[in-house]
Amino acid sequence: SHQHKKPKSTGSTSLMAAEEKPGVKSSSSIVPCFLFVELVIMAGTVLLAYYFEYTDTFPVHVQGFFCYDKSFSKPYPGPDHGSKIPPALIYSLVTAVPTLTILAGELCAFFTKAEGTQEKTIVTADCCYFNPLLRRIIRFLGVYAFGLFTTTIFANAGQVVTGNQTPHFLSACRPNYTALGCQSTLQYITERRACTGNPLIVMAARKSFPSKEAALSVYSAVYTVMYVTLVFKTKGTRLTKPTISLTLLCLAMLVGVVRVAEYRNHWADVLAGFFTGAAIAVFLVTCVINNFQRLQASGPPARAQRPDSMLGVPMVTLPCVESPLEKLRGALRSARSHDHQPYRFPDRLRVCTRARSVSSAV
Repeated sequence: SHQHKKPKSTGSTSLMAAEEKPGVKSSSSIVPCFLFVELVIMAGTVLLAYYFEYTDTFPVHVQGFFCYDKSFSKPYPGPDHGSKIPPALIYSLVTAVPTLTILAGELCAFFTKAEGTQEKTIVTADCCYFNPLLRRIIRFLGVYAFGLFTTTIFANAGQVVTGNQTPHFLSACRPNYTALGCQSTLQYITERRACTGNPLIVMAARKSFPSKEAALSVYSAVYTVMYVTLVFKTKGTRLTKPTISLTLLCLAMLVGVVRVAEYRNHWADVLAGFFTGAAIAVFLVTCVINNFQRLQASGPPARAQRPDSMLGVPMVTLPCVESPLEKLRGALRSARSHDHQPYRFPDRLRVCTRARSVSSAV
């Protein structure tokens, strides 16, 4: 009697069928990791950036100053929203430009099936399918948003810890030099209540190093430039990607130049902001999202080479050459056959030339 096997459950059958499809991969951890790990980290990053930016949870370090210090006596340029490149414009550009660039690049790569950008569809449970296009867009924009808030945290943390003054600090502080007893430029003032100006303006004038606007602009530019360089496929033209990349980098540099020209930051503040933003962008692109390419699955182990294949060089096996002893044996056999006398010969002897390695170029 034949025993009938019990059919498998529908869920396991569907998962196995999904795994057998060439473009589908099953995963049961993608949703829990996204909900309980990545979203929690992102929420904590956003919350920390908010506390640095809009609350006084982290007090600014109060540095002293020298009397009549010319490096801090530049004229007050006014509030930031009156700048030639206001923060609202910077925040809009660093949000819109990378988002539109990534959306356009992913749509083009998906429909043209560019090499290195095609990923498998993830199926979890029995009903949830994650399209590779949607996964790549969420991944790249999510990492970019994480880096944007991280750059903000790094810049704000540096400003709070150092408390370096802006070039217009004394114009905003308005110290009473007579009351402070300033007699020479070598006298250092450490009194916390030395300033008589608007406390909010004075507090803002103590946040100069590094430049947050420079850090955000360069982070956005470097991240977008690396995406354009690594993902965009511009066949037939060699100047499209360099033009886009250099334009974005020039705009980011222009932000730093304007900050220095308007006496809102020192050159050292701007350079430190450039380094911070560029370092975070390069780290995220190279170490987190694999240069915008899909993860390469580990292939099967390489087959061992044949013994006659040395160093992968093709081998040419020459045919066996009959030995002179073989010819002598045939002659003796024919001579003895007329006398009807038996004659014993050694076993059949064949000499084969050894295979030689011949380069394919010969």
